[in-house]
Amino acid sequence: MNIATLQMFCLVVDVGSISQAAKLSYVSQPAVTKQIHQLESIYNTLLFDRKDGRLILTENGKVLYPFAKSIVEDFKRSKDAVEVNNRNYHESLKVGASLTIGEYLLPGFLGKFNKKNPDINISLLVENTPRVLEALANGVIDLALVEGIVTDKNLQVKSIAEDELILIHSPDHPWKDRDTITLQDLTHERMLWREPTSGTRLIIENFLKEYEILNSIENYMDLGSTQAIKSAVEANLGVSIVSSLTVKRELELGLLCETKIKDVEFKRNLWLVTRKQRFNKNSMKAFVEFIQI
Repeated sequence: MNIATLQMFCLVVDVGSISQAAKLSYVSQPAVTKQIHQLESIYNTLLFDRKDGRLILTENGKVLYPFAKSIVEDFKRSKDAVEVNNRNYHESLKVGASLTIGEYLLPGFLGKFNKKNPDINISLLVENTPRVLEALANGVIDLALVEGIVTDKNLQVKSIAEDELILIHSPDHPWKDRDTITLQDLTHERMLWREPTSGTRLIIENFLKEYEILNSIENYMDLGSTQAIKSAVEANLGVSIVSSLTVKRELELGLLCETKIKDVEFKRNLWLVTRKQRFNKNSMKAFVEFIQI
């Protein structure tokens, strides 16, 4: 048995799925299953059962989990302590970003940061909010920038900026000649959404719930990227609510149009998320200071 086996066991427990653990670890599902079987052979017991299609811990699995978690955390702390003395430790930085931030906001920011800190080697992971936060919690990345909701109490969260969510439609849409619409007008339109796990979608749904309008809106189509949504809206397949960061160019070129919603303003925070840990890289400190300027 090695640390990696215990790490995988803990990850499967934390995310509740072998397939999700495989995605986060960039390995195949059979490779994850093999590690779980190896652990079960060592302890001579089943660690998981399947019930109604869900993976659940057995009683022996529940006994093992806190010990495995403690061993994994101790290993991470020992690794952090030793890496502090490594020559290249402070010269590397692994940043995770949710899709909107990673595709539209971070590239320009990283260019400025790199110009000021040319000795820091940066690697970037761009995924949806849940996967980025999982990567952070498991030490795959040093820090995360997300727009979605953060519920893990073991992570430290700080607001770094504010972003506005706006209503967009095709230049051929009847709203093109209107200054504003009402929320009730949305109930007569086909809404184009990001996938259900999208941080942006969850925030928009929460906004619409507060106004008691969500259940009256037709969920016409789920699309896997903001670019797909923009193309679909441009083709007049429906309307959408998206980050203003993502459509600046299309609005300037007249490919998309924005219409305000009367007496309603959708705004959200962009978050800097870090793990609670004893040792922090100098590169990480430099990044945090730079992004808060």
